[in-house]
Amino acid sequence: MPSLKDLKNRIASVKSTRKITKAMQMVAAAKLRRAQDAAEAARPYAERFNAVLAGLASASAGSETAPALLRGTGRNQVHLLVVMTSERGLAGAFNSSIARLARTEAQRLIGEGRTVKILTVGKKGRDILKRDLGQLFVGHVDLSAERRMSYPLAQRIARDIIARFDAGEFDVATIFYNRFQSVISQVPTARQIIPATFDEAAPSALYDYEPSEEAILSELLPRGVATQIFAALLENAASEQGARMTAMDNATRNAGDMIDRLTIQYNRSRQAAITKELIEIISGAEAV
Repeated sequence: MPSLKDLKNRIASVKSTRKITKAMQMVAAAKLRRAQDAAEAARPYAERFNAVLAGLASASAGSETAPALLRGTGRNQVHLLVVMTSERGLAGAFNSSIARLARTEAQRLIGEGRTVKILTVGKKGRDILKRDLGQLFVGHVDLSAERRMSYPLAQRIARDIIARFDAGEFDVATIFYNRFQSVISQVPTARQIIPATFDEAAPSALYDYEPSEEAILSELLPRGVATQIFAALLENAASEQGARMTAMDNATRNAGDMIDRLTIQYNRSRQAAITKELIEIISGAEAV
């Protein structure tokens, strides 16, 4: 049974931990609003940009002159998985859920005889996957110096991916991230970015394009890759703060419950010690 001093020290330690988790919860709550606003503001732009590309792509479907980012390599053998996580932990299942989805997809592709390559964005995903899939890593993007997710960062990642595609390093590229729904709900998502895919059905041809659809797509598709990566980074940023806020709130509540239990145990032990001392005094007095 722990001594009174041990219990007192443990209560003080848990109280210090609770202060830290409470502070982290408040910081995450402050960051969440800005990150959520940025993610929600980017969605209409990304959706509209996707719709425009869908309309252009429908006119170029099946054309041999269509850009490579649209038609692909014609093969489905080598897959690049871009796993986008955070640099920091203490965010509940935020990072592990993304890594789990990427690991499942990698194992499925390997089981089908495909070649898998992994590009990690953020430290935590790399740390989680390196034990099982470390031999598949081909690159890493460090986010430790990034104070916020920016479009130039997305462009830098997109240029790296497109350069690898142009060099013939892979046939299909897929990004993995968490889509923000609410503070307590983030959805692990996989989205193919090369060859380009579109969620919306192509609209009917209402416009004549000048220059040709292929020429316009050659300019827009690289921007489309960057736009999708930027949207994923923003969704991840909001999801990370939401997950951290929830995790730290749970940790703060658990610390409070532990303090209550330890305080009860301390009071009982203290009362038992006092009672024992009184019995010893009374017994000694009776002996005299």
